[in-house]
Amino acid sequence: MPVPLICRAALLAACLMFALPALADEHEAEPQASPEAPAEAAAPAAPAASVDDARALIDAGRAGEALMILAPMVEDGTVDANTAFLYGLAAVGTVQQRPDLADETRETLLDQAIGAFRAMLIDNPRLLRVRLELARAFYLKGEDDLARRHFEIVLAAEPPEQVVANVRNFLASIQARRRWRFNVGAALAPDSNIGGSSEERTIYIFDLPFRRNVDELTTSGIGVSLWGGAEYHYPVFDDLRIRAGGQFARREYERSLFDQLFVGTHLGPRWLVDRDTDVSLLGSARQRWVGTAPDDRELGARFEAGHRINRLLTVSGQASWHGRRYRTRTSLDGPILDTSVRAAWVVDPTVRLELSGGYGRQRPKRLSWRHRYRWLGTNVSVILPLGFTVGAGAEVRWTDYEPGWWPFVSDGGGRRDRTKSFRASVHNRGWTVFGFSPELVVVNEERETNAQLYDFDRTRGELRFVQQF
Repeated sequence: MPVPLICRAALLAACLMFALPALADEHEAEPQASPEAPAEAAAPAAPAASVDDARALIDAGRAGEALMILAPMVEDGTVDANTAFLYGLAAVGTVQQRPDLADETRETLLDQAIGAFRAMLIDNPRLLRVRLELARAFYLKGEDDLARRHFEIVLAAEPPEQVVANVRNFLASIQARRRWRFNVGAALAPDSNIGGSSEERTIYIFDLPFRRNVDELTTSGIGVSLWGGAEYHYPVFDDLRIRAGGQFARREYERSLFDQLFVGTHLGPRWLVDRDTDVSLLGSARQRWVGTAPDDRELGARFEAGHRINRLLTVSGQASWHGRRYRTRTSLDGPILDTSVRAAWVVDPTVRLELSGGYGRQRPKRLSWRHRYRWLGTNVSVILPLGFTVGAGAEVRWTDYEPGWWPFVSDGGGRRDRTKSFRASVHNRGWTVFGFSPELVVVNEERETNAQLYDFDRTRGELRFVQQF
């Protein structure tokens, strides 16, 4: 399998520069020819070094010298998979053995190793040793979220106990050392029913039909979505951190009526209970704008917990309480309780299954709008050859309101909603720009209800960019 490697000339020069001192030391330790010996008596030139020689040097812990042998071999543009793998091992080994490397050289070597391992996994995602080395390269580069993702996949492949122990040590180190976390994304977001409006054209009051205003019917369009966030973990003790962070999400359509902006912040302690468990208690503040005007704000607290049950299964949960206040619709002011639990099961090195569920309630001043909800969801993602990853998911949500919904509910009782959504996604890990790959997501959502004008059907999509490898 040919594997392209980038910037080989620059890397080769760097490799030669930092490998020369090690080679010089080795040569000085070797027996020297007598100065009186005639030139013709000198030993014949040694044969050119081979891939097998580079492998032997790597096994002997002399990664820098192995890299010096392998670097010229990758200058031609493509190399076989075995050479590419050894090249990645040599690059990672050199970074580990040479802590005095310049930052630029260190980053270049790790990027080259990641590129080699990644290209091999695109062709065959079941290469366990390659994925382990990729995770290790990400760990050395400080890309902890990506490293953790691949370490977890390695655990799912039932590796030897020694490998399991080493991976768990890496995961514990990632949990303990994590400081900054960032996320950012952008997408084009077409939507067949932006506001989630009903397509019913008539409402019946005392069995008399009344036509709806055409402006209240569904509106479609293509929007732009932006989101991002940052969080810092300040170490207080070995097992205690202070989390401080913020996030935002912005969605814009041609009609400002549907534009939304969300901004949130949080602050609080995070305890590392043990190598597999952590809990956080966070103060939380959130603000939302609809159109161009502020709509509501929330103040409250959130509790989070995560636990790794075994090498295949992790669980997490959260519970939050917020007091919501509206700028104009004050009758909807009131407390909000939300809880959820998620479980992630790495069924196979290429298959990940997630199950989730939750419960919540809102208690606004307006009695008829008080409600409780519960939901269940599932999602599966499959890593395929040729760089493709596909995903599918479904969710069902039940929402029950208090009585007082006449004329929408003919007998004046409570509104009852059931909302179903289905999601499909696909992206190719081989198409990357600065580490991000385009992902196509399609979601169909349908609400069934006993209340007139509150049912809807919508299909929306996103062409987004996600970080891969």
